[in-house]
Amino acid sequence: MNKSIKGILIIVLLFIIIYFLQINFFSWFNISGVMPNLFVILVLFIGLFVGNKLGGVFGLAIGIILDITFGRTVGVTGVLLAIIGLIGEYFDKNFSKDNRMMIILVSIACTILFEVGMYIFKFATLKIDIDIPAFAITLLIENLFNSLLIIIFYTGIKKIGYYLEDTFKGRKLLTRYF
Repeated sequence: MNKSIKGILIIVLLFIIIYFLQINFFSWFNISGVMPNLFVILVLFIGLFVGNKLGGVFGLAIGIILDITFGRTVGVTGVLLAIIGLIGEYFDKNFSKDNRMMIILVSIACTILFEVGMYIFKFATLKIDIDIPAFAITLLIENLFNSLLIIIFYTGIKKIGYYLEDTFKGRKLLTRYF
């Protein structure tokens, strides 16, 4: 089997696992009704490790699937996740993936970007009331949840990520560090 097909199958399998966790497990295990956004973490790591604009492509595809599944307006989640995938690609070129704190900070920034974008969209289209304190508390809890999950699963994510990086980009370690 071709290496890139294996890589795509791994990403699809990760999506299915994360979809199951997001829909089933974290609907029971949440903090004050707030669940982590595992899809932001998935797309960020795809952008960090896979690169080659595939982070944006997978982000768009995952977002459209989520929009269709949850009955939202199709495209908004896809665009926001595509932006997060492209942000991951930018940080791949400019920062080390071995620095756990940097990954957590980028994850926090991407979660804020995604949630603020969704909040603005909902405000503009659904005419929801603006409740900044409640939104800020929700955003804080979601970021803490996402950060905790990254801390716990970082080693496994990094191993899968380096495998995907080797699959899609090949090993270029000498050019990266010298």
